[in-house]
Amino acid sequence: MHLLSVDSVSRDFDVSSPWLNRVLEREPRRILRAVDHVSFEISKGETLALVGESGCGKSTVARLIAGLYAPTEGHIAFSGRRLQMIFQDPYASLNPRWRVRKIIAEPMLFLEEQKPVEQFLLQVGLSADDAERYPHEFSGGQRQRISIARALAGEPDLLICDEPTSALDVSVQAQILNLMADLQDRLGLTYLFISHNLAVVSLIADRVGVMYLGRIVELAPASRLFSSPRHPYTRMLLDAVPDLAMSGKSRTPVAGEVPNPLAPPSGCSFHPRCRYATARCQVEVPRFSDGVACHAVEEGRLPT
Repeated sequence: MHLLSVDSVSRDFDVSSPWLNRVLEREPRRILRAVDHVSFEISKGETLALVGESGCGKSTVARLIAGLYAPTEGHIAFSGRRLQMIFQDPYASLNPRWRVRKIIAEPMLFLEEQKPVEQFLLQVGLSADDAERYPHEFSGGQRQRISIARALAGEPDLLICDEPTSALDVSVQAQILNLMADLQDRLGLTYLFISHNLAVVSLIADRVGVMYLGRIVELAPASRLFSSPRHPYTRMLLDAVPDLAMSGKSRTPVAGEVPNPLAPPSGCSFHPRCRYATARCQVEVPRFSDGVACHAVEEGRLPT
C-alpha cells in the first residue's frame, strides 16, 4: 500500500478582476489552472522529486498535499498519521520572536509524548545550547536545520520539502542534502522533494516527476530519467545542467519561456518550444502512458 496517492488532482484559482471592474469593463472571469490532472504515488521510505521551471505547479501540488489548498478535482489519499513541511525560505519560515526551544516544541503540542527539544537539535547537527537562542542568531543553513528539527518533532510519516535548499549557498546546499539523506537512512523518512534544480534532485531522489504547465510530462526512476530521458522537455532541462563530471559535454541553455498559464497553448502545452512538434501536437493533448506524455515518444519519432 502506498503512503500517499494523488489521483487526477487539479487546482484552479480565480484571478479575475474585482466584480465592479468586470462589470464596467465587460471582462469575463479569469480562471488559472495551476495543477491539471496530476497523478502519482509515494511508497514509504522513498523520495519522489517534482521538478520543473518556475510556475509549473510543483509548489501548488505540495500545498495541496499539505492541506493548505483544497483540490478543485481529484483525490488525495494519505495512509500515514502525520505530515510536516519544510519551506523554501529559512528566514521567513521561523518566528523571529520565539526562541528555538519554542519553535521546535510547537509541533509536539499535538502529540501524546513530549520529547526533549535538545534531541532534535542534535539530530540535525546543532548544539543543545542553541535551544535558548533566537533565529536571527543563526546563518541560513543553520536556520534550515532548525526548520528540519521542527518538522522532525512532529513525528511525520511524510516530509514535504518545498525547495529547501534553493535559498542557500551552494556549499551549504550540499550539507543540507547530506543531512536529509542521513536522516532518511536513520529514521526511515519519506520525502516529497520539490525543486527546479536537477543537479540537486539527482543527489537525493529515487524517482522524478517532471512538470510542465501544471501537468506531469514524465515520471521515472531517477537513474533512468537522468541516463535516458524520454520527453523533449526533460531532455532540454538536462542539457542545461552544468557538466559537473567535466566530460566535455556542451551545455545548452533552456530555449523559450513557459507560456502564460491563463492562455495555455492548445494540444500539447510544450509544442511551441518543441523541435519535434507536429500538427497533431498542436491540437491533441498527449495521453500519459508508460511514464511519459508525448506524441513524439508514442510515435517513435525521437532520436535515441
